[in-house]
Amino acid sequence: MDLLQGTLDVLVLRTLAWGPMHGYAVSRWIRERTDGTLDIEDAALYKALHRLERAGCVEAQWGLSENNRRARFYELTPKGRKQFRVEESVWRAYAAAVFQVLEAT
Repeated sequence: MDLLQGTLDVLVLRTLAWGPMHGYAVSRWIRERTDGTLDIEDAALYKALHRLERAGCVEAQWGLSENNRRARFYELTPKGRKQFRVEESVWRAYAAAVFQVLEAT
């Protein structure tokens, strides 16, 4: 399923609110929470992570993944937590408005 523009950033921020993760873990978390409906392409995910890093919303550090491979672990910054709260509010309002239209009788 294709994502609406801007959706990936809020999904990544929400995922990282659970704690530091490497890119594959972020993708897996989103896929599992949506029962496979949302499967994030690697290129799109890493563009979003790098964009969020440049914006100061996430920080990255090298570490070892669960299978002992070197990976960059991304973590929310205080700015990222604030940005998530703002974007979450916007998306909830947007979704509520869409459902009002879809459920109109």
